[in-house]
Amino acid sequence: MIHSGSEVSFKIDLGGLYLQEFSIEDADSIYKISNQPEVSNFLPDWKSTREQRIDWVTNYEIPANKAFLEAAKSTGDIEGHFLKLGVFISATDEFIGWCCTGIKEELPAPNREIMYAISAEYHGNGYATKASLGLINYLFTNTNLEILNAVALQHNPSSKKVIEKCGFTYQGQRMIDDEWFNHYTLKKREWRLRPLT
Repeated sequence: MIHSGSEVSFKIDLGGLYLQEFSIEDADSIYKISNQPEVSNFLPDWKSTREQRIDWVTNYEIPANKAFLEAAKSTGDIEGHFLKLGVFISATDEFIGWCCTGIKEELPAPNREIMYAISAEYHGNGYATKASLGLINYLFTNTNLEILNAVALQHNPSSKKVIEKCGFTYQGQRMIDDEWFNHYTLKKREWRLRPLT
């Protein structure tokens, strides 16, 4: 879906790509991408019907984004808040995936994570890495966040590569929902603003 961005105000320009908070018009694209086998195999919780996705975006994700952004702007304290951003190609405004941050309850505190997904037709272009770097830069620059987590299923080498390119450090394996994940962390004090290319 092509995104007009007319009602959305928060945007992170990444040069060639941009991140923007979810809008109702994104629901159909999120639904389609989340049901692609290349995405749903690794993110089964994102799979939905079209009607569920519209409900989730409208009644949960948009209000949650607004609460996150208000907290970040007013105090920098994002404790407990979630932010879900669409990944868009700048030249066409096409929605091609998402990059999000929230609490991963299965991890020990502090347990804020970053996660991402890119439509299968755009895999292999570095978009997940670029989007993740953009969100990490924003979080470490504009919030009180001191440590960020990432997890990847052991049989997901592409995600492992994205996480490592973003500078995360491997912490070991964790069992989550009866599957083994590689667990990584990234500390603000070790972070250096990275180029988004």
